[in-house]
Amino acid sequence: MLDIKYIKENPEEVIARLQKKGKDAREDIEALLALDVERRELIKETEAIKAEQNKMNKLIPQYKKEGKDVSEIFAEMKAMSNKTKEIDERLKEVEAKNLDILLGLPNLPDDDLLPGGKENNEPLRYWGEPRKFDFEPKHHVDLCTDLGLIDYDRGTKLAGSGFWIYRGMGARLEWALLNYFIDTHLADGYELILPPHMLEYECGLTAGQFPKFADEVYKIENPTDNRMHYMLPTAEAALASLYRNEILTEADLPKKLVSYTPCFRREAGSYRSDERGMVRGHQFNKVEMFQFTLPEQSDAAFDELVTKAEALVAGLGFHFRTVKLAAEDCSASMARTYDIEIQIPSMNGYKEVSSVSNARDYQARRGMMRVRRANGKTEYLHTLNGSGLATSRILPALVEQNQNADGSINVPDVLKKYLGVDVIRK
Repeated sequence: MLDIKYIKENPEEVIARLQKKGKDAREDIEALLALDVERRELIKETEAIKAEQNKMNKLIPQYKKEGKDVSEIFAEMKAMSNKTKEIDERLKEVEAKNLDILLGLPNLPDDDLLPGGKENNEPLRYWGEPRKFDFEPKHHVDLCTDLGLIDYDRGTKLAGSGFWIYRGMGARLEWALLNYFIDTHLADGYELILPPHMLEYECGLTAGQFPKFADEVYKIENPTDNRMHYMLPTAEAALASLYRNEILTEADLPKKLVSYTPCFRREAGSYRSDERGMVRGHQFNKVEMFQFTLPEQSDAAFDELVTKAEALVAGLGFHFRTVKLAAEDCSASMARTYDIEIQIPSMNGYKEVSSVSNARDYQARRGMMRVRRANGKTEYLHTLNGSGLATSRILPALVEQNQNADGSINVPDVLKKYLGVDVIRK
């Protein structure tokens, strides 16, 4: 959530920066400013009435002592009380409208981001070289099916389109990837978190997914009450709320967390012809990095998360590139995002396998997460997240890039200790 004080002091700047994200916010900003004026006037009016009521309260004992009629005073005080209730009701409406607008505004993009969408994304660096084949390479669906790694048909039978089943060595390969990711993060001093897979509405609100994207998750009806629950789309939704409504100390920060969860997402639209298989599904496994930091440390934390994501991908031997996203291609909650993209040969291009993002204080404001400084003052902390990594594109790229002419797959060195084999064969 944006800082209303900053909006009031810099309305044109806020409008211009949100325009870089493709958001025409002028009407919303003007409405916020008007509501803020009305809110302050209502508060001023209420305070004036309460001051007058206090004066009259002091007159009552005096009037009674002097034998004067106090009925007129009581009538005036009742009218004032009714007026105060009317103002309070209007104040609640104004504050609700104010909050509704603030919750709907995306985060301000960092100043150095280019405006627009994917067309303005900027590749920053490349690692390694693309795999060149001296034979006709197979698609990962065919490789996984032939080797019995993935059962697509029975996955669809159990849960519908967009689901699959890992079997045998395929399940072990998936688990090896997750262990490689988690072991690396633990060695870097990150705390492992296993959160609930079902969350309450406030988690999505804090992360910035709700209310705008509430229809993109799997909702769950609660038979005992009216609370909304949903299946987490990423561990970020849980981790962002870990310290909701809490005040940490400087000594508590940074908090460096890593979490493994399955992720559940409703995918809109139909699959493109180059997205056959497990590249885009309703459930996938992911290891998520998350940090809570002091504001002055968030840039360094961002660089750390990017470096960690790059190292994980490089460790698997992939050719990849790191891309700085343009403002409109960043998610609504984020001030900046770098994507790590790898090549899946059958898809003729780069595909994102990790997004590292800095939300600045946007999520902290939504979740009232603060830090108390050594001087006693409190301020909002910063939150960052990064995929470290998701497997739904890593595994297809791994089997395609490491395939041999006979249909077998070479196991990356970092995974051999988990699988106990060098090559996966029929």
